[in-house]
Amino acid sequence: MKKVFMILSFLSFMILSSCLEKKDVNAKNDEPITLVMAEVNPENTVVGRTDKAFKEKVEELSGGKIKIDLQFSGILGNEAQVLDLIKSPNGSIQLMRGPSNLTQIGKDSPAFKDKPMKSPLISIPFTFNNDEHFWKFAASDLAQEILDEPYENGLGVKGLFYLEEGFRHLFSIHPIKTVEDMKGKKFRVSGNVLTALSQSLSAEGVKVDFPELYAALQTGKVEVAENPLTNYLVNHFNEVAPNLTLDGHMLGVGQVMISASTWNSLSENQKNTLLEAGKYAQNVCKKILDEMNAEAIATVKANGGTVIEIADKTPWQEACADMISESSKAYPELYKKIVNLGK
Repeated sequence: MKKVFMILSFLSFMILSSCLEKKDVNAKNDEPITLVMAEVNPENTVVGRTDKAFKEKVEELSGGKIKIDLQFSGILGNEAQVLDLIKSPNGSIQLMRGPSNLTQIGKDSPAFKDKPMKSPLISIPFTFNNDEHFWKFAASDLAQEILDEPYENGLGVKGLFYLEEGFRHLFSIHPIKTVEDMKGKKFRVSGNVLTALSQSLSAEGVKVDFPELYAALQTGKVEVAENPLTNYLVNHFNEVAPNLTLDGHMLGVGQVMISASTWNSLSENQKNTLLEAGKYAQNVCKKILDEMNAEAIATVKANGGTVIEIADKTPWQEACADMISESSKAYPELYKKIVNLGK
């Protein structure tokens, strides 16, 4: 039954993509245009609300001459499918909110034969101290350098602006206040990055599928896990792991991208409109997250949970020094500049 559903979903995606009206984006003279934008998440999520703010600001700044046809909930396909479409010069989708790490689209490019792409740098654990550090980066020339990288290397897309879905934090059966508290703890891992993080923190990595995590914490099979604040509460992990450690080891970063062919077809005025709307949307995203994080922490405390602040991440960064060095070795100076923005 599951296989039949997947086939039907794929067919629906293909039919919808082929039926999308091809938009005229040859707009050097500022003629009215419509750009199709894809979002895999629902409208009421952080990224969905940010996308909507971007759409509304573009239409406001352009006086309605640039319309954004924004489609939520993966109706236009998953991220990989949409990325393939916007890379195509004649694709039916011009904009998407996608991942910040674009290694996949650069893996076969001659430009990255000897060095990897720069985008994975911002996904390295303990890169950003806090939200303020990230948003300072997002407004910097360093961020623009990484956003422009796929466009400048002919990969078919250009990054417009960054947005985030919040930091990932530790939650545990027993309080985790220091790096030393992680030693020997059974830490739920689900991939190479978390496995490396577990090893760096001297924890014992335990592979557990996400649907089984609540029970694993309840029985003690897992003592420590991690997720964004909203997931922590939505999945009721606070009931079995009431100690929340705000270590912010990783950040859920995404970016809004435009197809290179569409970008090249726009006038300077239209390009500036999209970039200005992107800056506005970043501020909206920050405000939404500030409100959601404050509400989530208050909820944890109101339900008897313990919230542990990590004021200085230096000991955590030092524990992960080898992992960080290995992940940033292709661009050590650029990575150092990103880190230094938080000092």
